[in-house]
Amino acid sequence: MAKRKKKKQPIELFCPYCGRPALFRPSPYVYGEDCVEPDSFVYVCSGFPDKCDAYVRAHAHNLRPKGIMADKELRHLRIVAHRALDSVWKGGWMTRNETYAWLANKMGIREKEMHIGYFSYYYCQEVIRICQAFVEERKKLEKEREKKQTA
Repeated sequence: MAKRKKKKQPIELFCPYCGRPALFRPSPYVYGEDCVEPDSFVYVCSGFPDKCDAYVRAHAHNLRPKGIMADKELRHLRIVAHRALDSVWKGGWMTRNETYAWLANKMGIREKEMHIGYFSYYYCQEVIRICQAFVEERKKLEKEREKKQTA
C-alpha cells in the first residue's frame, strides 16, 4: 500500500500580544503590492492592522509558522539580530553552522533552539550584543596583527 501524502493545513494559532486568533492569509494581505513572494503565506493577528500588528511568515512546504508572531518592534529587532549573526560568518571567522553552534553555546541554549524567529526582545538583544562584541574584537586583533607585520 502506498503512503498517502499528508495534506498541508494551517494550524490554529493565537496572537501572543492580544490573544486573538491568528488568520492564515496570503502574504500580500500584509505586504501589499510590494510583496516579494506573493505565493507565500502568513499567520496574522485577526486584529491586524488596526488593533494589533503581529504576524509571522509560514513555511511553504508544511504551512507551519517560521517562528512566533511578532509586532513591528520585535520583527525589526529580529532583522537586526540576523544581520549581527550574519556578520560573524560572513566575516570569514567561522562557517555558518559553526557560528550558530558558537552563539548557542555563548547564550547557554541548545543548538536546535538557536532560531531567531522564536527569540524574544531579550534574546535578540543578546544576539546583537554578543555578535557585535565578537566582530569588534576580531577586527581589533586583525589591526594589531597588521601593525606587527608592517613594523
